[in-house]
Amino acid sequence: MVIAQISDLHIGAAGHLAFGYIDTAACLARCVRSILHIQPRPHIVVASGDLVDMGTAEEYRRLRELLAPLPMPVYLMPGNHDDRSALRTGFSDHGYLPSRGTLHYSVETEALRLIMLDTVVPGTDGGALDPRQMEWLATTLAAAPDRPVLIFMHHPPIMTGIRCMDEIALAADDTAELGTLIARCPRIERISCGHVHRVVEARWSGTVVGICPSTAFQGILDLRKEGFDVATDEPPAYQVHYWNGAQLVTHTLQVVD
Repeated sequence: MVIAQISDLHIGAAGHLAFGYIDTAACLARCVRSILHIQPRPHIVVASGDLVDMGTAEEYRRLRELLAPLPMPVYLMPGNHDDRSALRTGFSDHGYLPSRGTLHYSVETEALRLIMLDTVVPGTDGGALDPRQMEWLATTLAAAPDRPVLIFMHHPPIMTGIRCMDEIALAADDTAELGTLIARCPRIERISCGHVHRVVEARWSGTVVGICPSTAFQGILDLRKEGFDVATDEPPAYQVHYWNGAQLVTHTLQVVD
């Protein structure tokens, strides 16, 4: 099974340029064209948050247009730049999205169970997992303990060393509770996140946490600085997760114009 993951798209309204010069829509269009040329073509695409920049209806309409060339199922998740209500309305035909509350859900495929967690806290940039969602996750994992699982979430549960991102990662208490739960489930092959705008990997609670790069722009890697700066020499990128029946292998693809 082949899964393409796109993250941190930051699609704005028509004419919007991130930081005044980055055309995030054009960057996403390049990534979509790249996905269409992968052989074999991915079975599904997961978009792991910060789908748009301000959470407006116009931005979600534009996002629909940009994703329209993808013929495979596309599963959407919110990030801290998204608005749950506007996302539901803009993609009301995506029946997997819960009609109320947090947008967490699972997808059963022939090869893998995919679990999408909603770490958004409205009005803040940091992430959290409420008790109801944590209980749902525990129940979902216990229902088929021998089935391989791939978990997607926007905010990472690890400290990357990038200070500005670590300050707005998943809340510490929720990270600890999630880690205890994950450690009891040996069939979790990977937790794949977004939010950081860089490729990052770490061992955590008996599995691997990976962070997918952005289709829009990457951040400069500087472990000394407090703020976020755009890496102008790094192109849009996304990841491909390949399940070969025994292992989950992840590839990172940069999309150069």
